[in-house]
Amino acid sequence: MSVLRYIRLDVFSNQPFTGIQLGVFPDGAGIDERRMQQIANEMALPETTFVFPPEAPETDARVRIFTPTQELPMAGSPTIGTVFALAGAGRLRTSADKTVLGLGIGPTTVGLEWDQNALRFAWMTQPIPTFGPIVTDSVAVAAAIGVQPCDLAGGNLPVQVASSGVPFLYVPLRSRAAVDAASIERGRLCTLLRGLNLEELPVFVFSCQPADDDATVYSRMFGPCIGIPEDPATGAASGPLGAYLLQHNAVSADNASRLLNLQGVRMGRPGRIYISLSSRAGVLEEVRVGGEAVVVGEGTVLD
Repeated sequence: MSVLRYIRLDVFSNQPFTGIQLGVFPDGAGIDERRMQQIANEMALPETTFVFPPEAPETDARVRIFTPTQELPMAGSPTIGTVFALAGAGRLRTSADKTVLGLGIGPTTVGLEWDQNALRFAWMTQPIPTFGPIVTDSVAVAAAIGVQPCDLAGGNLPVQVASSGVPFLYVPLRSRAAVDAASIERGRLCTLLRGLNLEELPVFVFSCQPADDDATVYSRMFGPCIGIPEDPATGAASGPLGAYLLQHNAVSADNASRLLNLQGVRMGRPGRIYISLSSRAGVLEEVRVGGEAVVVGEGTVLD
């Protein structure tokens, strides 16, 4: 019987019991894919990662990411949280300003900001987002997410699919109250997406309504199709969110270097996800998602 050690973190927060929960197995050598999926299901966390020696010369480690039901090619909080776990274990040089992880989408750069010997902040570089179909049936969209058609933002903010590796359906709403009221009607959502020749997607609902918390966006993410009923902080959705806001003129390129997505409030686990966009001559050149993480526990699994 082998003993597999894991580290538990709360990501996109510097306070325990807020943000999104993550399990990191820092030594995944010898664990096969089937067992990784079983362990992720047993952990019952939004995501669990397994760290392996690097497979590509330009990377520092190979990282595989699992929800309780499936493997993901990339995700923001597992990437950020895994880097914090490795830093805490002394496996990153405190003089390094970046590390490169091998994810399912390929080599992924994570920028590192240190406070003496402690990692303070990490920035994950994400692929430039791609945009999918725009959904124009406001009645069907509202029914699928449990709100009224008048709650949809409308105007220059469409309901649209976007992806940096994992596609999401982005649904802009007029108010934070509407975001808090949303709930997924899976049957209606699947019918809506089938009409667009799409498989079921996780849904990201958000509002740009300002408040006194400095957030650019107030959001929730529902992902029952990937084994996550609701996610308190979704890094993989935040990069495309920033690109969406820029694409549809909700933010300007001059003001897009530090956007803030406030998520998880409705769940009692607020997470703060920072988004940084860099453009040149109107062309988006770099998308980064950043945040903090805190270790909340350690344990073992007997295999």
